Amino acid sequence: MANSELRIFHGTSHPELGEKIVKHLGLQDGKIKISSFSGGEIYTRILENIRGQHCVIIQTCAANVNDNLMELFIIIDAMKRASAQSVSAVIPHFGYARQDRKAASREPISARLVANLLEEAGADRIVTMDLHSDQIQGFFNIPVDTLTALPILANYIKDKNMKDLVVVAPDTGRAKVAKKLADRLGAQLAILHKVRAEHHKSEVTHVVGDVKGKTVVITDDMIDTAGTITSGMGALRAAGCNKESYVVATHGIFSGQAVERMTKAGFTEVVVTDSIPIPKEKQFKGLKILSSAELLAEAIRRNYENQSITSLFD
Repeated sequence: MANSELRIFHGTSHPELGEKIVKHLGLQDGKIKISSFSGGEIYTRILENIRGQHCVIIQTCAANVNDNLMELFIIIDAMKRASAQSVSAVIPHFGYARQDRKAASREPISARLVANLLEEAGADRIVTMDLHSDQIQGFFNIPVDTLTALPILANYIKDKNMKDLVVVAPDTGRAKVAKKLADRLGAQLAILHKVRAEHHKSEVTHVVGDVKGKTVVITDDMIDTAGTITSGMGALRAAGCNKESYVVATHGIFSGQAVERMTKAGFTEVVVTDSIPIPKEKQFKGLKILSSAELLAEAIRRNYENQSITSLFD
């Protein structure tokens, strides 16, 4: 064990997840004040002595991603100025992860900008879950632990003991992860080919693989507007998929017409984790939310005790 104590704090983006993580670790919530001035500026103050301690701040990127990130930067700065020995930022859903490259001229690489800001604020380590693109790890000059919810999602589907199962990747970029899920489930693999006209607009044009008469599990890192998965389900049904259909994803953003689209698509179940808070008005019949708290808590504990993170997924 390290000589310094482990202190866990959480921001305002997802207090329920923060409290679950603290409970799994058998610790007390760190005392912190977070408020806003009338002009909208965020104020934070650590309300306990953290000098020389290992501090963890849990803050996901939810609906108010810009406020969530700014709050995170300010909390990290407060911790460093309070002489914390180290500051680890646990960001279950990493904001701006989809802006990881220049897809057109004169575009920013916003994921790199967020990485730079986290380092400049004073973060010593980042813990996140199922990045949209693994290359984002290379934007940092500090350690980044990228966890995956794959075992959580796989165990849930496996417990259903379904036969004639096919795992479907929504595009070629997700094929590698889909293959890992298929191997865990002992299932076949299919891949959808899609074209994207612009942001939030995509169309599935081909299905690669045999899905006729099969039960399908579409897997993705996130569900945002649900355009890809609902378009994909239409293509799968046209290819002869007439049994149960499941969607599993780590991050349930559910923006725009996502809930309406998924409800109309008639999925048997849509399974996500609690990496992002999902308000009651966005919950619907067939939605299953699995907890990621135990996984995140174990990663925090292993970092503190200098144990392997990789062995979590072996």
